[in-house]
Amino acid sequence: MRSVHLTHYSPDITARHAYARIGDFARYPDLVDTVRRVSVRPDAGGGALRSDWEVDFRGGVLAWEEEDVFDDTTMTISFRQTRGDFDTFDGQWQVTPHESGCRVEFGAKFDFGLPTLANIVDPVAERVLRSTIGDILHALIGGQEVLD
Repeated sequence: MRSVHLTHYSPDITARHAYARIGDFARYPDLVDTVRRVSVRPDAGGGALRSDWEVDFRGGVLAWEEEDVFDDTTMTISFRQTRGDFDTFDGQWQVTPHESGCRVEFGAKFDFGLPTLANIVDPVAERVLRSTIGDILHALIGGQEVLD
């Protein structure tokens, strides 16, 4: 299973405001070309959201549905694919106050379930995910990626 971790710092926006912007997934296609479509709807069980995603990947489109759980107290958004092109895809956004602005941690684990292609496809997917999340964060909250 492959993982991606990204830390982003913005001195120009409060953590609470950044958390609200990050949680507005339906806006992502307007921010980056890689994200084709995101539709968001309440989950029938209450509390969580369901979101459907389509993202450009290697001349094709990755599509999946995920469950998104928002914790407004800790400013955490956890997500888990419920169906789609990945075998496994889950992760978390964590927003915290930092100096005069905020710090955003994004972490995700994924597996396409194709062991024979993992050495070829997984590194590309990791780069695309890291780049796309970085572009989204820069567009939403400014600032820059922090290299850990």
